[in-house]
Amino acid sequence: MSTPRVLRQSLQRLAQHARCYSKTTTTTTAPLRTQQPQRLPTAWSTTTQLSASASARRSLSTSSALQHGHVDPPKPGEELYVTFIDKDNQTHRLAVSEGDNLLDIAQAHDLEMEGACGGSCACSTCHVIVQDQDMYDRMPEPDDDENDMLDLAFGLTETSRLGCQVHMTKELDGLVVKLPSMTRNLQASDFKS
Repeated sequence: MSTPRVLRQSLQRLAQHARCYSKTTTTTTAPLRTQQPQRLPTAWSTTTQLSASASARRSLSTSSALQHGHVDPPKPGEELYVTFIDKDNQTHRLAVSEGDNLLDIAQAHDLEMEGACGGSCACSTCHVIVQDQDMYDRMPEPDDDENDMLDLAFGLTETSRLGCQVHMTKELDGLVVKLPSMTRNLQASDFKS
């Protein structure tokens, strides 16, 4: 097979793949050339023809970056404090902003909290144990989804919560939570026989 023929076939395959993409809001362009004229779907262009002398614009999409584990530093005078007791019983007192959740705070400060589901309340790997009953009572009640996930948590206590569901407020300033010695990450594959 000659090189021009191989190149032409590769470009034709690229053009076929390009027709499979749908129009998106964020686009970049990549020229595609083929030997025979072809019409693009209207989602891309109304009359653009691909030919040896013309090029098409292929739409590519991008996703916004996940902000998981990202917390903004608190403004001066608006700091709230949370203390994490890690698995080695070392304490980490951190200044945080109102609205930050414990999972993001822990990950932003390189504490050992997994958050396998990305903070969507679909696992129990961000399980924390609130050390003070009074602080626990100041928190909103866990909803049914959180309670279901907590049932799967290792070392469950009366003051257990999921870190992704606890958002810092002024009422929780001074919160102290302990990270359990282990986490349990159950997946659908764990239940296959």
